Amino acid sequence: MWLVYTLLIIGFLIAWIVVDFKLGRSKFIRTRTRRTYEDRYSDITLISRGPELFDKMFTDIKNAESSIHILFYIVQNDHLGYRFMDLLKEKAKQGVKVRLLMDQIGSLQVPRYKVHMLKTVGVEVAYAQKVKFPYLFFSSQQRNHRKITVIDGKIGYLGGYNVGKEYIDENDKPELSPWRDYHMRMEGEGVLDLQSEFIIDWHRATQQDLKNDSLYFPSSEKGSMKHRIFPTEGVNIEQFFGEFIEEAEESIFIGSPYFIPTSHLMDKLMNALDRGVKLTIIVPDQADHALVKEAAFPYFRPLLAKGALVYQYMNGFYHGKIMMVDDHICDIGTANFDQRSFFLNLELNNLIYDKHFIEIVKKEIDKDIQASDRLTASDLESVSFFTKFKEKVASAISILL
Repeated sequence: MWLVYTLLIIGFLIAWIVVDFKLGRSKFIRTRTRRTYEDRYSDITLISRGPELFDKMFTDIKNAESSIHILFYIVQNDHLGYRFMDLLKEKAKQGVKVRLLMDQIGSLQVPRYKVHMLKTVGVEVAYAQKVKFPYLFFSSQQRNHRKITVIDGKIGYLGGYNVGKEYIDENDKPELSPWRDYHMRMEGEGVLDLQSEFIIDWHRATQQDLKNDSLYFPSSEKGSMKHRIFPTEGVNIEQFFGEFIEEAEESIFIGSPYFIPTSHLMDKLMNALDRGVKLTIIVPDQADHALVKEAAFPYFRPLLAKGALVYQYMNGFYHGKIMMVDDHICDIGTANFDQRSFFLNLELNNLIYDKHFIEIVKKEIDKDIQASDRLTASDLESVSFFTKFKEKVASAISILL
């Protein structure tokens, strides 16, 4: 009898999870805000190493005069996280308006006493995407994966790095060090769009409306690089990437820590290969989460059979999120090439059309390829029974990986 009860309980839990997820996502899609920004001109610097990023970012924060708005998916409970929070405390003491928004689950390790210390000196702290009724499972899965920093409304940062020691090459897991990622520092028109995105997420978390406060939207000068900020919220990005792939004439490059496309995007990639488009993909050799590596194998097999080049990054952990089409459009941001980014997370990407910037990115990609091993079809033909089993499990829960 206990077996019957156990099976009934498991069946109930599975049914609840499915219903909760579907209803929660349906409600979010109905109530979300869809935003489209215009092409902007900004001066954008690519930063591909964590130590360099945080040196630049912390210097800009130290020099802030009026406001600091920061959103991170993850702030770690370690020495870099403490340096970061101590810096925000000092700026608040100087009279700078400081707001820190963290994803509730991504930054779960931040101690309460640290948050209290921030608040006591005037830093406003809030959590994005809180787990809440009635859709507990869905709200626990949908994360704010964005990383936004806006200083004085004039300097902006966007990309894949979070705040933690692993991002400055001090990972507790040596196989995941150094951390390879891409971030951008921006000055110019696009910073105001980053500010708008932060203020939208801040309003969701706090109900505080800052969009009409001129302090946060100073006049800006045009920069030299044409680009466009592209926010997504559980929809749009699949179609967005699909259109890019469909327009490709010569080459497509995809860099992502997780490669779990939809059937729609797989069809687009297969068709591109049939057209003679060169497809190159970089993923990490070492996975940072269970099943994500095996989840990619069923997609790699047909792509490799049609001539795609797949590389596994060997020099640490590859966490970059890049798509480049025909060397004239480059997308860098927070969205992975996976179903969690396509259908669940709140993401923020930057489309860059500038040839000089793209040439810089291409040189970084060449370095990544040099630090990678090429995956072949034969490599995936000889995987173990256990690996095949993990592939099946990963396929069943791919949207949650």
